[in-house]
Amino acid sequence: MAVTTKWQNNETNELFKAILKLKTSDECEMFFRDLLTLDEIKEFGKRFRIARELYNSKKTYIEIAKESRSTTATVTRVALWLKNGMGGYRLILERLFK
Repeated sequence: MAVTTKWQNNETNELFKAILKLKTSDECEMFFRDLLTLDEIKEFGKRFRIARELYNSKKTYIEIAKESRSTTATVTRVALWLKNGMGGYRLILERLFK
C-alpha cells in the first residue's frame, strides 16, 4: 500500500504479515487472545458487528447502538470509517456477503 500513516512501521508491518499466516478460526482466536485483552477483543467484535449492521440493514444508528450495547458515537465512527476509511471494512464485508 502506497499510503503511509503514523501507525505504519516495522512492528505493524510484521504484525500484519503474522496475521496473514493464520489459517483457521481457532488459530485466530488463540493469537488474538494472546495479543489483546479481553476488553479489546470484545470492543473489536462490537465494532465489527456494527459495521455488519450498517452494511446489511436499514436500521438507524440509535437502533444499532441499542442492540450492540454501544454508543451512537461509536456507531457514527464506524459508519465514517465504513464510508470514508481505507476500505478495509467494505472489503471484508463484501467478501463475507457475496
